Amino acid sequence: MTSEMPSCDHHVGGARVRVVKGDITALSCEAIVNAANNHLWMGGGVAGAIKQRGGPEIEQEAMRRGPVPVGEAVATGAGRLPARYVIHAVTMGQDLATSEPSIRAATRSALRLADRLGLRSIALPALGTGVGGFPVDRAAAAMVDEVAAHLSHGSGLSEVVLALYDAPAHAAFVQALRRLAR
Repeated sequence: MTSEMPSCDHHVGGARVRVVKGDITALSCEAIVNAANNHLWMGGGVAGAIKQRGGPEIEQEAMRRGPVPVGEAVATGAGRLPARYVIHAVTMGQDLATSEPSIRAATRSALRLADRLGLRSIALPALGTGVGGFPVDRAAAAMVDEVAAHLSHGSGLSEVVLALYDAPAHAAFVQALRRLAR
């Protein structure tokens, strides 16, 4: 994927953590993460982009697995996406409200599921910041903390990509990753 803005990376444990600006559905990671609601229907934002590019079968498979408690994650096939899996990390209920604890838990669950699936690479968007309306700088700090904690305790992942669609989100995640590197 070509990034419009410079990426930022840092090594944690045996893995590389990268922040890139671009379309998560175009990445060739083994799994991409969808910020999901607990019934796993895919509306707008990242979920809508995944469904549009990957096909409606992703949503159909996901909804057969729901409902799922907030903070948990489930994997489906990736349809026509370059990834093998879509990991649906549940950050909100039907009220579409999210919080830092749900973002942290969903991030942890997605990473654990990637390890259970034996994956080496995963890409995550800014969970909870679209429809959920959570402040992107706080989501960035929480997600980078959770990624670092997961990787520092041993993981099969060799690359975690934090893929952000717009410049403000990209800048917030770059700042969070740089704070970690200090």
